[in-house]
Amino acid sequence: MNERQIHKFVQRYIESTNCHVIEKSPAHFQIKLSPRADRDLTNRPYYWSFVDRTGADPETMTMLFVTDKQKYDQMQAEPEPKKPADSQASAADAALNRSFGHIHGTLNTNIRVPREDLYFGSRRLNQLFDSARTSGSYLCLFQEPDRRSAHPLDSTAYSAWLGVNMKVEFACDMKREEIHSFGVSLATGQCVEQFHNRLLQHKMTPKLPPNVHTAKNALTLNKAAAIVEQTLERKLRTYDYSWAQAAAERLNDELATIKHYYEPLLESAEEENKPLFAEQFERRQEEIRWQYEPRVTASAINCGIFYLQGIG
Repeated sequence: MNERQIHKFVQRYIESTNCHVIEKSPAHFQIKLSPRADRDLTNRPYYWSFVDRTGADPETMTMLFVTDKQKYDQMQAEPEPKKPADSQASAADAALNRSFGHIHGTLNTNIRVPREDLYFGSRRLNQLFDSARTSGSYLCLFQEPDRRSAHPLDSTAYSAWLGVNMKVEFACDMKREEIHSFGVSLATGQCVEQFHNRLLQHKMTPKLPPNVHTAKNALTLNKAAAIVEQTLERKLRTYDYSWAQAAAERLNDELATIKHYYEPLLESAEEENKPLFAEQFERRQEEIRWQYEPRVTASAINCGIFYLQGIG
């Protein structure tokens, strides 16, 4: 990720977690964290357990996220333009200085704003990724209608879809991954592929739009999830698995090589050393099986309920 992509991601994170932006530029954000973001980012479990026990109003931290270090440092080094003097304000400042001495522009001088330089691979950016991944693993969104009905009593039917993004891993001593996006209509049971691309064609909102009603679901979430699994399984059955056969042959060759090495060693070893060599032999076999044994695994990356116009 480059600086621009990181800046865009941080902005979306701030908006989705309802953090308050104090100051921002193309190179930084100074924000007051929302309670949700503070829990994920600041590592203050004792403080938050106190808030949860007592019901006290939480005081969240303020942080400075720098998304482009070079540009931000350059901005900080540039002198601020001098403002034209206001004679009345200058007279007031002079009077205060005579009475109380010099007054700093910021009265609360004890506030420390931690600075975090965000770049790909940094600890804090990875923390933002983890927070977004955990909180964004499930969504509930509604399609925004193209136009509102002129009649206030008109209502458009929306049906719910279960959308699931699946990751399939083909692994042996080599590895390949595929992403599959499925959508299942909870009204009809229809299952479509590349559902994510379909969602990109619409504007989505977390709030139910006006003049919209949702159709009754005919399927449970468990039944819809089973349809996704069955569809993916049928798709995977059509694949060419010659790579798995070749990996199995390499596995047998490696196991034969290890066996050829350890069996004479075990026969010639002294009795007190045999358990040690036998343990090494078993451990080495397990390592080779883990490395070469062909396997296919499927896991859900994220999912959501999406209400789309019409009865799908």
